[in-house]
Amino acid sequence: MFRNQYDTDVTVWSPEGRLLQVEYAMESVKQGSACVGIRSSTHSVLGALKRSVSELSSHQQKILSIDTHLGIAIAGLTADARTLAKYMRSECLNHKYVYGTQMPSGRLMTDLADRHQRTTQTYVRRPYGVGLLVASYDKTGPHLYQTCPSGNVYEYTATAIGARSQSGRTYLEKHYESVQGDAAGDDSSTTTTTSVDDLIMHALRALAGCVSGDGELTKHNGSIGVVGKDTKFHLIEGDDLQPYLDRLELEGGGNDGDDDDDDDDNDGDEKEEGGDDEEAKAEPMET
Repeated sequence: MFRNQYDTDVTVWSPEGRLLQVEYAMESVKQGSACVGIRSSTHSVLGALKRSVSELSSHQQKILSIDTHLGIAIAGLTADARTLAKYMRSECLNHKYVYGTQMPSGRLMTDLADRHQRTTQTYVRRPYGVGLLVASYDKTGPHLYQTCPSGNVYEYTATAIGARSQSGRTYLEKHYESVQGDAAGDDSSTTTTTSVDDLIMHALRALAGCVSGDGELTKHNGSIGVVGKDTKFHLIEGDDLQPYLDRLELEGGGNDGDDDDDDDDNDGDEKEEGGDDEEAKAEPMET
């Protein structure tokens, strides 16, 4: 579609009432390798597929630690993600220095959303071309958020972003109810707490369906981040991840959901690190 009359500046509205530069930034998120997130009443888990530019290079880091109670998974431009991670770390350190306690994740998400939004309203800047999945645990329990280049923030029970993420979302939509009652804090005597290992396996099964072509999920391209009650945020990678992958292989390979992917996701699988704005089971957070 011929759009360049209205997409030369982020502050220019199209006749349809759209900011095309912001939409382009959101498309950038869809080009990044897939990230998934899921939470229960006690823990939040992130999973991500790492990419390497060649067989001779190392894999790119996809999950970053922000504080002992919070971490992020990124889909989009890695350089933009590093800038946002540095900002989030500074905010957490300043809050801890002034108040002597960890920064509430909801407040940090509001500040981060405001930072995203300012770039959509200033002509000298461009929107951040990265989407984040944020897992945290604070006084109100575990949380899972997704940020968008437009400045929107959503809270989830489970979600996936990035290239070929539709397959991961399909799996999570079919299985999130097994942890939803637990995540909602159901006090019913029949409710059982979902273990951390079960959450990790759900994340790996969702990730397995996001692997492109003939590839497979391995200890080299897979990454898991965990945070929760009495558990500081930490990464599970390499040899520590292998036992979970062995268990996944014994189960039969992973994702039993639909393997149908959006065309955009398929096209973006070959591009540079670059979320879907159509989400499932979201609780929009006003910013």
